[in-house]
Amino acid sequence: MAATRQALSRLVLPRAGLTKSILKPQRAARAFASPAVSAAPATWTPNRTETTTLNNGFTIATESNPGQQTATVGVWIDAGSRAENDANNGTAHFLEHLAFKGTTSRTQNQLELEIENMGGHLNAYTSRENTVYYAKAFKNDVAKSVEILSDILQNSRLDESAIEREREVILREQEEVDKQLEEVVFDHLHATAFQGQALGRTILGPKENILSIKRQDLLNYIKTNYTADRMVLVGAGGVSHEELVKLAEKHFGSLKASPTPTVFGAPRSEAPDFVGSEVRMRDDAYPTAHIAIAVEGVSWKDENYFTALVAQAIIGNWDRSMGNSPYLGSKLANIVHTNHLANSFMSFSTSYSDTGLWGIYLVTDKLTEIDDLVHFALREWTRLATSVDESEVERAKAQLKASLLLSLDGTTAIAEDIGRQLVTTGRRMTPGEVERVVGAITPGDVMKFAEKHIWDKDIAISAFGSTEGMFDYQRIRNDMSRMFS
Repeated sequence: MAATRQALSRLVLPRAGLTKSILKPQRAARAFASPAVSAAPATWTPNRTETTTLNNGFTIATESNPGQQTATVGVWIDAGSRAENDANNGTAHFLEHLAFKGTTSRTQNQLELEIENMGGHLNAYTSRENTVYYAKAFKNDVAKSVEILSDILQNSRLDESAIEREREVILREQEEVDKQLEEVVFDHLHATAFQGQALGRTILGPKENILSIKRQDLLNYIKTNYTADRMVLVGAGGVSHEELVKLAEKHFGSLKASPTPTVFGAPRSEAPDFVGSEVRMRDDAYPTAHIAIAVEGVSWKDENYFTALVAQAIIGNWDRSMGNSPYLGSKLANIVHTNHLANSFMSFSTSYSDTGLWGIYLVTDKLTEIDDLVHFALREWTRLATSVDESEVERAKAQLKASLLLSLDGTTAIAEDIGRQLVTTGRRMTPGEVERVVGAITPGDVMKFAEKHIWDKDIAISAFGSTEGMFDYQRIRNDMSRMFS
């Protein structure tokens, strides 16, 4: 069960059984949802998402393919580590770990055996804004899968003995995450960009919290956040919308809503402040420097969301092990490759419900040329505000459309897309809509985005390793408004 940032989305389906996954997840209102049961369409329409909302605010969303023999069903909850405070940070992830440890009607062994006998997968993950529990099984086992998910979400035993065992498991997971420098750098990037705020905290929480979280803390989190109005039951593949609505009424119809019901996609009461700042952890024992630089990005529902992704694709990704390195369309890739400035770089656009981070992650063992690497990267950023070729925009759009559409390969990926979109924006854009929106983006749109969000904007910097060669913050910040020839 994973706790990772949402910069890159990747799903790996494991073998049958209960699993723990690493998911870097981590992408209006209910007016379009009716409390009545929607009639099933006479013919199957690809990518048609049906939605229904029960009287208690619980939402059901499906994309059905009657000819498919398997299905993914899951519950997307509009609550993650961002719903915590300093004292209980880590609770959402801790709770997810305990979900498969038994309920009031099933022991852990019974639960595992039931899933194995179905030949299915039961999985969960936590992100900064969502918690997800889902099952993949044969379509004939959809009803059983929904019942199991309901039992886990509403009747987890939360035994004291299981809580104590999971402390050690989570601490070991934290140790493993701390060995992944990319994860460390991005956690620090959030911590400095959103310092003192919920988005700045890690998903696993600090060690002292992991050691001190009590059963009552978990129960309080469930009572506050696992409410009907903050949940979406998603089905994709061999599912019937009408049947899934009936199952939801049976198993989730008694769930209570929040005192102040949530409206998916509505603005949060207070958007976080992006803080221009930096954090450096110098350790010369490492032969490389790992550096992440970001400006404040855009939310999932921002009108520039897809333009930000196109701008990210223009900057591109690069690794010196790539055989075609000199011939990449990315201008920065060619500069870095020609001048031997880095081991790799990765541009990113991470979105949340009301803000985001847009930036680049650099890794280099050329420790005396870090300043040149950073300089050329930021030069490409500021160039986007003044000079963008139509050819590079078209290349970026083609890459983005391929990435977005090819990622919807399989019922689990489709369910993830539906659940994430509904809880963050209130509606799901179909792949066709996405393709049309991306296709309409022009070089002028990219330059307007860069002028608004990149040019002369404060930056957040997170660096780890042999960072002595980095210039000071103000020198780097000055590159955000410098004209280059």
